[in-house]
Amino acid sequence: MAGRVPSLLVLLLVFPSSCLAFRSPLSVFKRFKETTRPFSNECLGTTRPVIPIDSSDFALDIRMPGVIPKQSDTYFCMSMRLPVDEEAFVIDFKPRASMDTVHHMLLFGCNMPSSTGSYWFCDEGTCTDKANILYAWARNAPPTRLPKGVGFRVGGETGSKYFVLQVHYGAISAFRDNHKDCSGVSLHLTRLPQPLIAGMYLMMSVDTVIPAGEKVVNSDISCHYKNYPMHVFAYRVHTHHLGKVVSGYRVRNGQWTLIGRQSPQLPQAFYPVEHPVDVSFGDLLAARCVFTGEGRTEATHIGGTSSDEMCNLYIMYYMEAKHAVSFMTCTQNVAPDTFRTIPPEANIPIPVKSDMVMMHEHHKETEYKDKIPLLQQPKREEEEVLDQGDFYSLLSKLLGEREDVVHVHKYNPTEKAESESDLVAEIANVVQKKDLGRSDAREGAEHERGNAILVRDRIHKFHRLVSTLRPPESRVSSLQQPLPGEGTWEPEHTGDFHMEEARDWPGVYLLPGQVSGVAVDPKNNLVIFHRGDHIWDGNSFDSKFVYQHIGLGPIEEDTILVIDPNNAAVLQSSGKNLFYLPHGLSIDKDGNYWVTDVALHQVFKLDPNNKEGPILILGRSMQPGSDQNHFCQPTDVAVDPGTGAIYVSDGYCNSRIVQFSPSGEFITQWGEESSGSSPLPGQFTVPHSLALVPHLGQLCVADRENGRIQCFKTDTKEFVREIKHSSFGRNVFAISYIPGLLFAVNGKPHFGDQEPVQGFVMNFSSGEIIDIFKPVHKHFDMPHDIVASEDGTVYIGDAHTNTVWKFTLTEKVEHRSVKKAGIEVQEIKGKGSGGLNLGNFFASRKGYSRKGFDRLSTEGSDQEKEEDDGSESEEEYSAPLPAPAPSSS
Repeated sequence: MAGRVPSLLVLLLVFPSSCLAFRSPLSVFKRFKETTRPFSNECLGTTRPVIPIDSSDFALDIRMPGVIPKQSDTYFCMSMRLPVDEEAFVIDFKPRASMDTVHHMLLFGCNMPSSTGSYWFCDEGTCTDKANILYAWARNAPPTRLPKGVGFRVGGETGSKYFVLQVHYGAISAFRDNHKDCSGVSLHLTRLPQPLIAGMYLMMSVDTVIPAGEKVVNSDISCHYKNYPMHVFAYRVHTHHLGKVVSGYRVRNGQWTLIGRQSPQLPQAFYPVEHPVDVSFGDLLAARCVFTGEGRTEATHIGGTSSDEMCNLYIMYYMEAKHAVSFMTCTQNVAPDTFRTIPPEANIPIPVKSDMVMMHEHHKETEYKDKIPLLQQPKREEEEVLDQGDFYSLLSKLLGEREDVVHVHKYNPTEKAESESDLVAEIANVVQKKDLGRSDAREGAEHERGNAILVRDRIHKFHRLVSTLRPPESRVSSLQQPLPGEGTWEPEHTGDFHMEEARDWPGVYLLPGQVSGVAVDPKNNLVIFHRGDHIWDGNSFDSKFVYQHIGLGPIEEDTILVIDPNNAAVLQSSGKNLFYLPHGLSIDKDGNYWVTDVALHQVFKLDPNNKEGPILILGRSMQPGSDQNHFCQPTDVAVDPGTGAIYVSDGYCNSRIVQFSPSGEFITQWGEESSGSSPLPGQFTVPHSLALVPHLGQLCVADRENGRIQCFKTDTKEFVREIKHSSFGRNVFAISYIPGLLFAVNGKPHFGDQEPVQGFVMNFSSGEIIDIFKPVHKHFDMPHDIVASEDGTVYIGDAHTNTVWKFTLTEKVEHRSVKKAGIEVQEIKGKGSGGLNLGNFFASRKGYSRKGFDRLSTEGSDQEKEEDDGSESEEEYSAPLPAPAPSSS
């Protein structure tokens, strides 16, 4: 029988796909509007199910069409067709439900829903084919959030064509006023290819048998992972009523790493992993479900009805797009001996408060009380401590006695002190004992009472021990103090954080002119330097770098905008009729603006509160040159907060750094043009951006066309080091420094190059990349400048998309390595895709029926489960050089 499972899975995982013709967005929206079902007048906000966001993104509002459930624990389903035929990506979810009305919601993707009606009872089924879970929301549970750059692939030739929403309505009392419900979820979709694709790995037992009355039954699942690396960011567990705890692990070189551990009686949403877990070729994935057979009079098998059980662990992951597999399964236990060393925590249940208990679809207790009578015996006074004889209830109660208790799953027992591990093992051993059954004899009751008291004392001792050994919270950085005599120190960052776009920040829609510079003022406001209606292109300069469009006059609108960092409101504006082609922007400690203009070949110091014009000008207007009084397309300025020294990177047609006194007197210069393919220290090809590290006395330069960062001593001008990574590609456009961290952004890849355009966070001490980030709204085209504030907020301005993005530090829930994760493996052909219909699956197995699975292709099937767009926009160009000229900006 076991030999049939793989072949059955192969058949079930294969599903037909069809090539759909591309249609324009407008025609698609029109077609969708014509076929959309009308919504109830009481469903405000749902009359526009498709909401365009920009040229590539749109929102999809999936709502119940005004329903009134007539009985408690009703499950309604409804479907909505994807309004585009081409491939798209779901990148965000927003629940539209009230906890007072809705118990939980599940959203699936499939090719054909079970019904074509406006909505239907989910008893009729969810989908006729596969049903891949995309989203889960439950009362008292955290929402599902996708990491940055990750999307579920839908549409196209292989993605789901329909979304199916399932809503579980709890108590009918919420509808006493007969109001119509329009609960649902809003999706943010984009047509832009995502670098990382989300998928689901389902671990499922198919042959577990739980003997009647058995106190503890383990169901173990394990498979060797034989695919490209995947990164786990969320998990979900599922059993019916007999399940006590489900745990999942990655086992590598004998070491168990926790993926997730949860009570299946809690709301069954997806929970984020506590720490990033990567799974590579050759790793073992292992899961254990712990059941009890107490209260049953006959054996319980795996199945879809209320009297059956299930053991499912859903692992939500992302993979690189070029290797992405949307669905994988494990239904075997290929390494049973490995479970001898499973962490003892996997055998200990998690306390569940009564108001948190999850209803399991239609598997309500009342459905099988008549079918399977529970063992009801008079309870002796001596047995009170056992809470109706259920040892697990006692343990859960004891574990949850105090609010400050640190749950067992918060640590890894294998890495703790030996005494702690021994104690956990003792608890697990008591839990696993088979001799704690109910006895009619007084001696038996006294024996159980003694055991229960023993366990209670041990657990109290365990709580005290764990509370003293609780690991410290993740910190962004730890300061390494220097040894005596070693001088200054530099904050050392661990990288336990992640940069993520502030998705709700409206600044991305400001759309000024070409954004050339961004900075943060002393009040922490964002300041933008943009070009208005002027554009730098191949006709802007002649061969001697003289600006060719003087006749247009200066930019007639304000080119400097002060932006509220929270709501993106324009607080102040200036710079009208001053500039021709703005470029660099920096702000000194006194709040003065320092800007460069590549057409004027000048540097300006501006007082934001002085409307009378610049208070200092360096260079000669419209006169390119390379002496002490001239610049040639200067790019950026940095002002030392301690000495007031002024540093100018000069620039597109000079390859030097020039230092001036605070009053603007020439002091010195250094640097020369690069020679050959391996430039030496101090050689530049377009020094494009500057970042001062004052406490170390260093100035770092983004050597743009050499794809590197060079750092120098500000006093001696000596070269200190180079920071260069293959992931930079050929360009480093801009850099910014805050204590301990160096931020950078690279450029658009050259034809044939693989490295995408993206932002980087580096540990300044080591130069190591500790995070890579991209926007969700729109996409980078030519990110031209970057600035970081000391609270970790980062802004990036793009000269092609005329956009400014805001990024913030968040708890790191994903892991991105600079190098390709995992090991090299040969491409695996014929990968399975799609999901399982468990009605078909179990109908084909002896001793099982499809009953309950067709209507529960949610909790029955429980398949609940960097690329550019190729378009080229106007780029900035410097005047032609003897060697191939870089694209300028």
